[in-house]
Amino acid sequence: MRSLQATLIIVLGIFVLTGCGMSKETLDADYASTENARAIENGVSSWYGPNFHGKLTANGETYDMNGVTAAHRTLPFGTILLVENLDNGKTVQVRINDRGPYAKNRIIDLSKGAAERIDMIGPGTARVRLYLLEGDLENSRVTDLKVPTYTVQLGSYKDIQQAELHVEKLEGTRIETIETDESTFYRVYFGTYTDPDEARQEMQRLNNLGHAGFVKQIEN
Repeated sequence: MRSLQATLIIVLGIFVLTGCGMSKETLDADYASTENARAIENGVSSWYGPNFHGKLTANGETYDMNGVTAAHRTLPFGTILLVENLDNGKTVQVRINDRGPYAKNRIIDLSKGAAERIDMIGPGTARVRLYLLEGDLENSRVTDLKVPTYTVQLGSYKDIQQAELHVEKLEGTRIETIETDESTFYRVYFGTYTDPDEARQEMQRLNNLGHAGFVKQIEN
């Protein structure tokens, strides 16, 4: 009888743990130690779903609202975060593949699937802490997680010599090498700005001088 009771207690314990969602301790067990989960930001999270499902994310992927991804203003695409809901202690691991949120009082926008895992669908928002699991902020151009950095892109070439010829025509331009899965591009950029309005003003000045371009956020 005691053996049966013990078995029931174990089964019930497993059911409770799996039914309540994965705890931070359980998720961290996938990594060598909690030292790998460095806290980098606290704030309010929101989530986004049906209105964006199937549309392109900022990194060119098709948004799957049932996946476990997230939008952040500045973190490099591909960054892996552990998001802890400070209101209930639940956590979810997400990959950054989009930009946002644009409400000033929010730091991250979770996919619907990620929000479900930490029980924030109903409330809509939650107080969260972000832990960096995979990503290289030390060698990134991100200097302030809350402040995006912008530049004016004037050209994109597969031939570096063409990019160099473009740079020779305008003082203050630079070439940055962009590696993608399919090819290597040499992009010509002008300036670095934390104020998007200043970047747009500079873009307009360059356009008036005959240099066609557009403002873009520096990704990493």
